Amino acid sequence: MRLLIVEDDPVLADGLSVGLGLSGFTADAVGTLADARAALAAGGFAGIVLDIMLPDGSGLDLLAELRQAGSRLPVLLLTARDRVRDRVTGLDAGADDYLGKPFDLEELAARLRAMLRRHEGRASAVIEWNGLCLDPATQKGRLEGRELRFSRREFTILQALAENPGRIMSKAQLEERLYGWQEDVESNTVEVHIHHLRAKLGRDFILTVRGLGYRLTEG
Repeated sequence: MRLLIVEDDPVLADGLSVGLGLSGFTADAVGTLADARAALAAGGFAGIVLDIMLPDGSGLDLLAELRQAGSRLPVLLLTARDRVRDRVTGLDAGADDYLGKPFDLEELAARLRAMLRRHEGRASAVIEWNGLCLDPATQKGRLEGRELRFSRREFTILQALAENPGRIMSKAQLEERLYGWQEDVESNTVEVHIHHLRAKLGRDFILTVRGLGYRLTEG
């Protein structure tokens, strides 16, 4: 899942990017509203972690712009403004969740997973398809009683396919999950990870649809 982090403290922003990366997210960090607007215009984000007090304005202004434009993109406000009135204002402005600083990184990751799960309309934290169970919290899986371990990028690809089981995911769509906004994309990364996943799941679990992309085998 790709996240946009809007945080003007570079040390905190870097820590969030690294820490959330270890929890299975792909995070892009920007420090101003202007950069956030440019990143959002490029698209591809599943959610936003948004500070309120930014050098060129309030994060609440960006939130208002998104909601007025009809965007349902999930937004978690992460801010030092943590009084009850601040939380009420942020949530009533259209935020999906609110967490005050200082915070625990594990709690933030859990809140993000829950926020994205609600947005997708999933009640269960576990993703299931054709005997496969995936747990985004641990980035592990089970298939027919076997515990499976994945690299972060393997899990990211498999999660994307499992969340869209009847849909063909193009190579570009999967790369969008793997790489940040300004990262260089390695040409054969998706193919390499698909190969590794087939070795763990069975060669026919992930189908290649020539010229279009990949999808999971029908149950």
